[in-house]
Amino acid sequence: MRLRLLLLLLLALCAAAPTGARAAARSLSLRGRWRIRSGNGSLELPGEVPGCVHIALLQRNLIQDPYYRFNDLNYRWISLDNWTYSKEFKIPFDISKWQKVNLVFEGVDTVAKVLLNNVSIGQTNNMFKRYSFDITGVVKAVNSIELRFQSPVLYAAQQSRAHTCYQVPPNCPPSVQKGECHVNFIRKEQCSFSWDWGPAFPTQGIWKDVRIEAYNICHLNYFTFSPIYDKGAQEWNLEIESSFDVVSSKPISGQVIVEIPKLQTQQTYSIELQPEKRIVELFVKINKNITVETWWPHGHGNQTGYNMTILFKLDKGLKFKKSAKVYFRTVELIEEPIEGSPGLSFYFKINGFPIFLKGSNWIPADSFQDRVTSDLLWLLLRSVVDANMNTLRVWGGGVYERDEFYELCDELGIMVWQDFMFACALYPTDWGFMNSVRTEVAYQVRRLKSHPSIITWSGNNENEAALMMNWYHIDSRHLNTYIKDYVKLYVKNIRKVVLAGDKTRPFITSSPTNGAESIAKGWLSPNPYDTNFGDIHFYDYISDCWDWNIFPKARFASEYGYQSWPSFSTLEKVSTKEDWSYQSRFSLHRQHHENGNNEMLLQAGLHFKLPQSADPLRAFKDAIYLTQVMQAQCVKTETEFYRRSRSEIVDGKGRTMGALYWQLNDIWQAPSWASLEYGGKWKMLHYFARRFFAPLLPVGFENQSVFFIYGVSDLRSDCNVTLTVRVHSWSSLEPLCSRVTKPFVMKAGEAVLLYQERVPELLRRCGNCTRQSCVVSFYLSTDSKLLSPANYHFLSSLKEAVGLHKAHVTAIISQQEDTFVFDLETSAVAPFVWLDVGSVPGRFSDNGFLMTEKTRTVLFHPWKPTSKSALEQSFRVTSLTDIY
Repeated sequence: MRLRLLLLLLLALCAAAPTGARAAARSLSLRGRWRIRSGNGSLELPGEVPGCVHIALLQRNLIQDPYYRFNDLNYRWISLDNWTYSKEFKIPFDISKWQKVNLVFEGVDTVAKVLLNNVSIGQTNNMFKRYSFDITGVVKAVNSIELRFQSPVLYAAQQSRAHTCYQVPPNCPPSVQKGECHVNFIRKEQCSFSWDWGPAFPTQGIWKDVRIEAYNICHLNYFTFSPIYDKGAQEWNLEIESSFDVVSSKPISGQVIVEIPKLQTQQTYSIELQPEKRIVELFVKINKNITVETWWPHGHGNQTGYNMTILFKLDKGLKFKKSAKVYFRTVELIEEPIEGSPGLSFYFKINGFPIFLKGSNWIPADSFQDRVTSDLLWLLLRSVVDANMNTLRVWGGGVYERDEFYELCDELGIMVWQDFMFACALYPTDWGFMNSVRTEVAYQVRRLKSHPSIITWSGNNENEAALMMNWYHIDSRHLNTYIKDYVKLYVKNIRKVVLAGDKTRPFITSSPTNGAESIAKGWLSPNPYDTNFGDIHFYDYISDCWDWNIFPKARFASEYGYQSWPSFSTLEKVSTKEDWSYQSRFSLHRQHHENGNNEMLLQAGLHFKLPQSADPLRAFKDAIYLTQVMQAQCVKTETEFYRRSRSEIVDGKGRTMGALYWQLNDIWQAPSWASLEYGGKWKMLHYFARRFFAPLLPVGFENQSVFFIYGVSDLRSDCNVTLTVRVHSWSSLEPLCSRVTKPFVMKAGEAVLLYQERVPELLRRCGNCTRQSCVVSFYLSTDSKLLSPANYHFLSSLKEAVGLHKAHVTAIISQQEDTFVFDLETSAVAPFVWLDVGSVPGRFSDNGFLMTEKTRTVLFHPWKPTSKSALEQSFRVTSLTDIY
C-alpha cells in the first residue's frame, strides 16, 4: 500500500515530463538546502525547503521544541521578524537553447518579494496559490535567488490599517487564545494566529515544492478531469481539461490518445494549439459494453479505481504523457420536503444511494506542515476507518491538504466535506483580496476535483452564523454593508468560480447553513441553526450531556463535541514536574477555551465523583482520565441520539442523516475536543466512536421512565437478528437476568424501535435491583454470533452507584505474530476500563469498556515494532473506582 502510494505520487510529479526523442522541457528542482537569515542579519542558518523558519531553527538547536511548555509565547519573536530565504544554484543545461523559463512555487508561506539575480521578478501574498514567474530574461548559468519575507503578523496589521472605510471584525482573538490579530486580512492558515484548541505560530517559509521549468514550442501546465454520469443514456463519460503554454509563433497540431485499458476504452482526438495559453477540453465516452465499478464510501462497497493514460503526440516529435487514477461515482445533496415536518431534508446520495455520514472534523495535524509525514497522515486516516467512520470535514481554518491526503481518502473510502479556507470572521472584499481569492479557488478546485472522496465544497466555516447571529456586535445600521460583502465573496466570486470549474458536486455557502432556505433568503438566513434545514453546529457544556433532550433533532449535525485532556504520556513530552497539576500555570496556559478546564470538571461532576488523591501527580492523572471518560460518554450519548433519529419524525423534527463530531485530531499537546491526541494516540472517545459508529448498533435511552432500545443499521442489506438485554448488579460478575427477543428482520439503512419496557418493571423483573445498584447491557446477534458491539445504559449517575467495588484488573500479555494479546481478569464489575501502554505507539481492539464478566481478551496492534517486555513495563490499567 505505502509503495503504491509513493509510486502514484511519483507518477503525478513526473506526469508532465515529455517522452520521445526530442526533449520538450527540462526541470530543475530547488528543494533541499537554502540559507535563512533574520531581518537584521544577526542570525544566519541553513534550512530545508520545503520547510519553515521555526523548524530550521529547531534543527540547528537554536530553539527548543516550539511546543515545549510556554514556547508559543517565548518564540513569538520568530513570527514578528522579517526573514529571507536565499540560494545559489547552477543550471545543468544550456539555458540559451530554451524559449521559455519559469520559476514555479507550489506554495509560499506567505508574504514575500522574489528576486532572481538581484532583479525583482514578483511577489507572493497567498499561501494557497501556486505561483509561476517568467524568468526567461533574467536566468543565467549561475544564479542567486532570494525570497524576502514580511512578518505575516505585521502584514495583516498593515492590511487592516489600510482598510479605512470600515472595520472588518473580529480584530483579535479572545485573550485566552494568546494569539495574534487581523488574520482575516491575510490569505494564510487562519488557525496559525491561534484558535481555541491551538497555539499561535504564524510561520514563514517555502512550504511546498519549488523548481525551474524550461521549455520550447509548448508546455503542458496542468491536466484535470471529471467523470460525468449521463442518466438518460445510462453511461459514464469523462471530461478532461488540459492547459498548454504555447511559446511557438505558429499553431501546433497533433493527436491526443486517451486509454483506460480495464474499461476497454481508447479514443483519439485531433487538436490544434494556437500561440499563448490554450485550454484543450476532451469528452471521452466510456465503453458501454463494460460494467463500470463505482467508488463507494467505507462500509458501503469497494473503492475501485481505473488507471488512465493520456498521450499528446504533437508536431516536431513532441510528446507529453500523463497518468492518473480515475474513480466513478455520483453525489447528490437532497433537499426536499418531508412528510410531517416543516422545512427540507439535507442528506447525501452516493451513486443514488442515501448514506448517513459518520465521522469527524479534520484540523491541521501540526502547526508546522513540514513535520506532517506520510506515515502520520496514514496513521490518522487509517484511524478514521478503523473507528467505522466514513466522512471527514476538512475545516475552513486550516489548509487545503496535500494531494496525498486526498489520495488516501480515495483509497480508504473516506468522504470529504471540503471547506474553503475562511473561518469565524468577516473578510475584506477589495479588488486585490478578491482577485487573489478567485485565483486560489480556481487552482484548488482544479487540483482537487478529480478525487471521488470530495463530495461537497463549502464556502466557509460559521461565517453565515457569525454575521446573522451578530457575534461581532455590528450596529444594525451597518449590517447591510457586511451582508453585501458576504454575498460578494462567497456567492458572486467563490461560488461562481467553483461552478465554472466543477459541476459534479454540490456547493454549500457556509456551515452551518439552512442550505436551500438560506439561498431563498438571499444567501443568509435569520437563524442558520434552524433544525428544519441544512446542517447545525451544537455546543452546550453546562447542561447534563446524559440527557438526550438537550440535543437538537436536526437534519445534519456537522459539529458538536466536548473537551478532554490528552493522556499524561502525551503531555509529559512538553512539560516538567511543576506543570503536572490541573490548576498549574501550564494547565491554564494550554487551555485556549474560556473556562474550559472548569467546564470539564463541572460536566464530569454531574455523574462522577471527582478525584480526591492527596498526591498531586496522581490527582492530575485521575483528572485526565475522568475528562476522557466524560468526553467519551457525552459524545456517545449525542451521537447515538443523532443515529437513532435517521428514520423518524417526532414533533416535526428528525430525519438526521449526518453526525460529524468536533474534532478528529490535535495540532499540539493540549486539552481539546479531539479524539486523537497529537501524534495519533487514541483517546477513550475514539474507542467509543469505533462502537457508536458501528454499522449495526443497538441504542438505549429513557423517556419518562420507559427504557427504549432502537436498532440502527447502516448495512446495505436486511439481516435477521435477535436482541439480548441483560441486567447486571454492580456488585456481581454474574448477570441478574437476561431476555432474548425472537429473531426479527433489521431493515437496511433504518433506525427502528426494537424494545421498550418501563424501568420499574425491568427492575422488579430482575430481583432486588434498584436504579443505583444495577446497569443494563444489550447487543444484537445471529446464531450466537455477535453482530453489534455490546452497548449499555446507566440507570443512575455512577457517583450514586451502590455495590460498586474496587476492581483489581490484571493482564497476561502474549504475542501472536505482529499482534499482542492482553488476557484480562477482573475481581469485580469495572466501568470505563482503560488500558494504557504510555508512549508505545499502537491501538487496542477495544478500550474504555464496561467489564461485566470475569475475563476478557483484548488485542494490541502496534504501529511500530515493539516487544512483550516493553508492553509489560509500560502497561497501566485504570477503572473508575481507582480514582476514588
